[in-house]
Order: sequence, then structure tokens, then C-alpha cells
Amino acid sequence: MNAAQPTTLADYDFDRVLSRSACAPLCRRMPTTMQVNVGKLCNQACHHCHVDAGPKRTEQMTRATAQRVLELLASSAEITTVDITGGAPELNANFQLIVERARELGRAVIVRCNLTVTLVPRMEWLPELYKRNRVTLVCSLPCYTAANTDRQRGDGVFDKSIVALRNLNALGFGTGELRLDLAYNPLGPSLPPDQHELEATYHDELERNFGVHFDHLLTIANMPIERFARQLEREGRLADYMGLLVNHFNPATVEGLMCRDLVSIGWDGRLYDCDFNQMLEIPLGRAPRTIFDIDDLSVIDGALIATGSHCFGCTAGAGSSCSGALA
Repeated sequence: MNAAQPTTLADYDFDRVLSRSACAPLCRRMPTTMQVNVGKLCNQACHHCHVDAGPKRTEQMTRATAQRVLELLASSAEITTVDITGGAPELNANFQLIVERARELGRAVIVRCNLTVTLVPRMEWLPELYKRNRVTLVCSLPCYTAANTDRQRGDGVFDKSIVALRNLNALGFGTGELRLDLAYNPLGPSLPPDQHELEATYHDELERNFGVHFDHLLTIANMPIERFARQLEREGRLADYMGLLVNHFNPATVEGLMCRDLVSIGWDGRLYDCDFNQMLEIPLGRAPRTIFDIDDLSVIDGALIATGSHCFGCTAGAGSSCSGALA
């Protein structure tokens, strides 16, 4: 489609594009993944962060909310995977509780790790916790070179990430025993390259130059919200980036959108269709609800998904989700 150049995100109508592509209405299935954002505190402040996380953020999940999350998990047999994110989720006081209890309930656990948190003083125990509970790690590494990684994530982050990856490799992560995936996102307002081809390059560069191993690479588009959107606005490039996303809308990505099978839980217990909607405070189905209002997740099966212009970030090109490319 030919996209105009509106001046605000609200000028892009995602639902209208879905209808034109015979992809509407966009409805949920019974969720199989519970994604839990335990807070916005992070030891880093990356330029692209859609959570707007950083060392000064104070939003943190309480013990009471964490316990209710686990009660809801226990009553929702359809949930097979718990996906824990932040901020740096490991900095939340309830992180270990959620990991261990979810594993006791027989659920797979994914941890969204920024790598450098494992090197923070008094956090050295994290890799052993990961190993003991056989978690799947999804670790951010936006490039296989120091210059590009540090440009996006801060000086010295690449070297620390390599140290952390070597430590994890030594425990069996990424070497065939325990799962370790890397997450890539572009340095600026462009679409990710072909995931398969970039993965091969990552494998070659990281093994040859640093002796580092991993399983798969997930390519994730930068979402036009929060910190990244503000950066684009300052540079006068937000409209161009939105035009790029709209012009590359791919209907083949819609069936696999993560919001169909995932429920997102905020640090305060509010429910959302996805982590991106959470950051924009667009409630699940546009009807505010919390984990304290429901007994199980069957009540959201078949519900309409709340959408917005940012959804073009998940449906452009090969698509983008927490699991990488969609098409």
C-alpha cells in the first residue's frame, strides 16, 4: 500500500489495513504463554528500549502481586510457558520466586536477559539459578561488533556481554545442553535483515572472534514507542519510519502475532494483549482488568485484541515478535 506521511502515530490506522487485507477481526486464542513484566528497573538504559527502563526507574512488582501471578498460573493449565521480562527482570526481589515456582508447576521458563546483569555485584548467583531451573535465556546482543553494540547500549557493554556469554557457555548454555538465544534489533529506523542469514553471520563472527556459542538468533524490529519514538521525533524521522513500516505491512505475519497466544501481565498486575500495549497502557481488549479480577485465563479466550499504529512494527517485512521473525 502507499502510505502518506502523517505527523502523529494516531494517523496510522492498523485496523483499516487489517480489513483491507482480509485479516480482521484480530482475536485472541486461549493463551499458552504468560509474559510477566516484573518492573522497569534496569542496570542499562538502551536507546531503543520500548520499556523506557533504566537504573532510576522505581516501578517494581510486589510480593503480593507475584504470588497472585503464580496462583493464576497454577489455575491455568493451558499455560505452558512463563516468559519473564523487565527492565532487567533479575533485579526484582521476586524474580527467583517466580522462576522456581513456575518450574515446580512444570512450566517452561524464558528469561529476557541483558547479559550484563549477571556481572552486577551480588548478582553472580544468577547463572547457577538459570542452570538449576533449566531456563531458556533470550539475551540481547544487537550486533557482533563492539562499536555498534556500545553505540546502542552504552560504552563497554559489548565487552561485558562477551564475558557473560562465555560464563554461560561454560555452564552449558548455547552449547547443546541448555538453550541460549540472542536477540538482535536494528541500530536505527530500519527493518531487520533476513533472520536466517544474519544468524549464520552471528555464529561465524562470535565463534571465530570470541569463542562464543549460542543456539538461535531472533530478529526484532524497533517499536515506534517510548524512548525510541522520542528519539525519532527529535531527529525528525518518526513519520519516515512509520511510513516504512506501513509500506512493508505483510499479511502473512498476522496469523503468528504473539498477541494471539500470549497474555502480558504488568508489574502492577494489570493485563494486556502484549508487552508493547503494556508500555502504552492500552488494556487487554481495551477493558481494564487485573489478575485480581479473574480466576483463570479462559475469560479472555476469543476476545478482540486492542491494536494501534505501533502494531505495524510487528507486521512489517518478515514480522517481529518476542520469538523473532514471523514469516
